Amino acid sequence: MLDAGYWIILLMMVFIFGCSSQSVVKENLGKQAEIKLDGIYKAKANINYLLYLPKDYEAKDKLPLLLFLHGAGERGSDLNIVKKHGPPRLIEEGKDFPFIVVSPQCPVNERWNTNTLTALIDEIIAGYKIDTGRIYVTGLSMGGNGTWRLASEISGRLAAVIPICGWGDPFAVCMMDKLPVWTFHGAKDNVVPIGSTDLLVEQLKRCGGNVQYTIYPEANHDSWTETYNNPKIYEWLLSHSLNER
Repeated sequence: MLDAGYWIILLMMVFIFGCSSQSVVKENLGKQAEIKLDGIYKAKANINYLLYLPKDYEAKDKLPLLLFLHGAGERGSDLNIVKKHGPPRLIEEGKDFPFIVVSPQCPVNERWNTNTLTALIDEIIAGYKIDTGRIYVTGLSMGGNGTWRLASEISGRLAAVIPICGWGDPFAVCMMDKLPVWTFHGAKDNVVPIGSTDLLVEQLKRCGGNVQYTIYPEANHDSWTETYNNPKIYEWLLSHSLNER
């Protein structure tokens, strides 16, 4: 049962808010008032994911985090599908990574929700030994799009990103500031045309961004297999941290 003190505080808040709103009404009848909303937005976040902890996890103080975003074909409720491409596939084949790797699964008929992904990052930080200065994001196709969007929204929290054969908003990429980006695309991609990445790279360069661009001249949509099989991309990620930006 709620005590009397709770009800007193609640009544006081209602009284104060009511008086405030009545004052606004009286002073602004027939004209527009300038009012600021100062509140907290909350939303429920729910997503399934694969979690990989390196074999030496317990011996380390902190480890970098790699968030992998799959493409449209791996959406659903079966996490085994996420193991089809990228780091989850390599881990399944026995590869060791120096990262904690988190691979969420996007629900069917949806695209990556950046608020949910941010909440996921927060959950992993709260539960595991994460070096918050070395958080990386990569994704392919729809996941490439998710990488571009997330990087535009929380660039100050990310150390580097690798979007592959994705697309995005050229008006948003300048919000990434100096976030290191290494992006990849196949020149013969007939699913997500290479012009999608061309446009983002050109815009990022115009606004002084930090971007590298690799084009595979003979590749179609699958420009991710060669990329994720290349040890240099992981070395490149680890060469970046927020402390050194």
